[in-house]
Amino acid sequence: MQPDYKLIGKRIKIARIRAGYTQEHLAELVDLSPTHLSNVETGSTRVSLQSIINIANALSVSVDELLCDSIIKSDNQFRSELAEILSDCDEYEIRIIMDVAAALKASLRRDSKLRELKREI
Repeated sequence: MQPDYKLIGKRIKIARIRAGYTQEHLAELVDLSPTHLSNVETGSTRVSLQSIINIANALSVSVDELLCDSIIKSDNQFRSELAEILSDCDEYEIRIIMDVAAALKASLRRDSKLRELKREI
């Protein structure tokens, strides 16, 4: 699986905003030019492993959080994000989200069985 630099950049931008940093401030912290960081956040340039590590450390996030869209075994990160999404929901919102999730899961599993049957034909 190839890294999805647009999704990595999007996650970096979200983490930067959550930390309350401007692009200029984060760029200074990780020794990148503001222009390069902007290009990283838009996914228009590749980011080095060292830069990802520096960015993760500066933003106090895990590298998994920045790369989870490009890693097959990242369900722990997604479970954590789902728990965060649900953390401020009231009982009604949780019920609705649960109903939607259950319907989506059933549909995905039904469709995956259809895809398997198609492959066999």
